[in-house]
Amino acid sequence: MKPRFLLAILFVLLFSTPLFALTGREIMEKNDALPEAKTTVSDVLMQIHKGGRIIEKQFESQSKKSQDGEDKLLVSFTQPTQIKLLTHAHKGSDDDQWLRLSSGKIKRIAASDKGQPFVNSHLYYEDIGSRDIDDYAYKFLEDTKAVGFDCYAVEAVKKTGEKVYSKLILYVRKSDHFIVRIDFYEGNEFHKYLENHDIRTVDGILTSFVTSMTLADEKGYTELKILKLEYNKSLKDSTFNKEALR
Repeated sequence: MKPRFLLAILFVLLFSTPLFALTGREIMEKNDALPEAKTTVSDVLMQIHKGGRIIEKQFESQSKKSQDGEDKLLVSFTQPTQIKLLTHAHKGSDDDQWLRLSSGKIKRIAASDKGQPFVNSHLYYEDIGSRDIDDYAYKFLEDTKAVGFDCYAVEAVKKTGEKVYSKLILYVRKSDHFIVRIDFYEGNEFHKYLENHDIRTVDGILTSFVTSMTLADEKGYTELKILKLEYNKSLKDSTFNKEALR
């Protein structure tokens, strides 16, 4: 009877363990396949924590996906200033960004300035917009935990365009392939990290209602809280024209 017992153990081990581990690219393809809205409109509270002070700003965010896969985003501050940022994301090349200052002057954000803080927060201009899956090379690192969830850790290195970050470490939740954390590296140094909290499903779309960007030394962070959200609302293409900034 002993051989049968050993065969039974081998059978259980064989079929309870994955024969082929997912690659970093395959994990990110599952993330990329998650349902997304064609348009998003949201009101957001931004709280910047610096030196014991909290600076509050509020803005409306409008975004739209086009059939060619290029996204457009308009961020319009309502309090305390009237600053606007327009982003046109492109596949295989750097995004175009324009900033409307409170004075009404419009300036183009150069690629060399994408690593500068956005409205004195802990987010860079590079962080405002979307990322295309094909712009990065991926490597699976390990199974781990992040923000209390079982995750895959995947390294992402940008292949094209200006590189603000030397690499990203993406923490992809195993249960649904939603990204719950991103570590940002500049050179060989861990610089800051983003975490997604209060994750809800809205109209079938996984959505983080609280997102924070924190310095690696924990000496400052910026928190974004969604106050109001609407998916798939009709938005005119002209909303995202450069002329709309005026």
